Amino acid sequence: MTTEPPVPGAARAPILMLTGPTGAGKTDWAVALAEHAPVEIVSVDSALVYRGLDIGTAKPAPSLRARIPHHLVDICEPNESYSAGRFLRDALASIEAIHARGRVPLLVGGTMLYLRALEHGLAVLPPAAPQLRAQLEARAQREGWPHLHAELARLDPQAASRIKPADRQRIQRALEVCLSTGRPISELQRATVSPLAGWPLQRWVLAPRDRARLHQQLAERFAAMMAAGLLEEVRQLHHRGDLTGRHPAMRAVGYRQLWAYLEGEGTLTDAVSRAIAATRQLAKRQLTWLRGAANGEWIDPDATPRLSWIRDISAWLRRFGL
Repeated sequence: MTTEPPVPGAARAPILMLTGPTGAGKTDWAVALAEHAPVEIVSVDSALVYRGLDIGTAKPAPSLRARIPHHLVDICEPNESYSAGRFLRDALASIEAIHARGRVPLLVGGTMLYLRALEHGLAVLPPAAPQLRAQLEARAQREGWPHLHAELARLDPQAASRIKPADRQRIQRALEVCLSTGRPISELQRATVSPLAGWPLQRWVLAPRDRARLHQQLAERFAAMMAAGLLEEVRQLHHRGDLTGRHPAMRAVGYRQLWAYLEGEGTLTDAVSRAIAATRQLAKRQLTWLRGAANGEWIDPDATPRLSWIRDISAWLRRFGL
């Protein structure tokens, strides 16, 4: 990043975005920047929104959040569903409020659906059609979701290529849109504009170049979470009585596998092994999506001095009088 003369009369304040695979150290880098620059952190993480999911999400401690403002953390109960549309509204409201305080929003996280919503916007889709949805549910019970996925592949190959054959929620919605409008959901999604358009934006992808090292770090991190009481945290959620394994909060990596163990599926050792494998698979999917997005400067945290990164950002922000 190069230092340039001040931006005269900049129409809009800047936005920073730091993303990357799970376990790459995004929170540590974001907090370090917030200690040196006038930024507030906006979470781009679909699990951090839920209260009670603390250890398994590596949620920043309350003492840290009291010292450095974090937004979109602990904003709903785990029995609620938190959508990409709601995230986008909340994120944009946070950005506007942070700018109003004369500070800079730092978007931090790796939830691909949320990143896509920020980068490309959300399509204006028709509302749910309960009767059609019930028909699709009934067909799925008779024929299976993979069969409906095959139908989606005929009607909207682009959407089907992004949706797994077992992802009932996304298959159902894509078919619902296609059958109710006569247009593929992928076509409607392409006709969108980034909500961040017009704001000066700097993006970084924090990703260790050594994938074997990242995998080892993920295994060590999950072991530390277990030692810190993750199983007991999931057990408390299990005892609430208002949650099932189908709630989105309980589908989060780590929680899903330990929930299954508490439901009597396999041993604890098996659950831990599956959780570590799922975490590695998540990191792989995130990296694949980020490489395809082709946005932002890639940083290897093992090779790039964090303080040098902070100095470069601080110099860029000074162009805006910050």
